[in-house]
Amino acid sequence: MRTIKKIQSVVAMKRLIAGYRKAGRTVAFTNGCFDILHYGHVSYLETAKKDDSRILIVGLNSDASVRSLGKGEERPIVPQEERAAVLAGLAAVDFVVIFNEPTPYELIKKLQPDILLKGADWKGKDVAGADVVKAHGGRVEFVKYLPGLSTTNVIEKIKRLCLKK
Repeated sequence: MRTIKKIQSVVAMKRLIAGYRKAGRTVAFTNGCFDILHYGHVSYLETAKKDDSRILIVGLNSDASVRSLGKGEERPIVPQEERAAVLAGLAAVDFVVIFNEPTPYELIKKLQPDILLKGADWKGKDVAGADVVKAHGGRVEFVKYLPGLSTTNVIEKIKRLCLKK
């Protein structure tokens, strides 16, 4: 599938999900800012995909959503359209849906995934949408977190390198 066709609206995604469910496929959902894509992201998404029986939808925080999370005024560095296209270019990602709220709760309510995935660093914390997924028989899975791999760490390293010059 071409990258651009993987970026969907909520309405279109709901129709696609209905078709996948009729075909017996499992719908999995994860989310994030994915500002500067790095190995931690790729490893996480490949693990989240698991296998071809699972449709992996990535909820992507819009630019406004990222700014509302208090990550700093310079964030996001990469605009949402470009972040969505890079994510859509990954083999593990089946679809990308951009959302504007600080959390994907409303998007999860609309899409009703079978599986909600979060990094293992979220274990024991309140996961947005977990109640919605569990209420219709779904489950929450935690994916191993690779410590030290974050966009914030990449940005800090770049800043340090620039200061050395």
